[in-house]
Amino acid sequence: QVQLVESGGGLVQAGGSLRLSCVASGNTLGINRMGWYREAPGKERELVATMLSGGTTTSADNVKGRFTISRSNARNTVYLQMNNLTPEDTAVYYCNYQRSPRWVDYWGQGTQVTVSS
Repeated sequence: QVQLVESGGGLVQAGGSLRLSCVASGNTLGINRMGWYREAPGKERELVATMLSGGTTTSADNVKGRFTISRSNARNTVYLQMNNLTPEDTAVYYCNYQRSPRWVDYWGQGTQVTVSS
């Protein structure tokens, strides 16, 4: 089992920045992928960005150039630096963890990000 604890959400004005953090604990040994998804009201959960333990990243087109994912393997922590936020970024942001070889999903409790215009 893996437990995920997120922090860093909040209310920010358009054009502002926030940094999300997620710490994983439990059975975290081995090749893994950590990242962020978001779910806006009335919409399906969508990928924001992920990062393999080896460093390979994936990100959604609508956040490229504004959001940066990074991680500390030593701290089992993944970060999401979000810059130039827009109201369309308003959502609950969920931390996600997957581990080789089964790549089962583990989810955090979610953190609310609200961007006012």
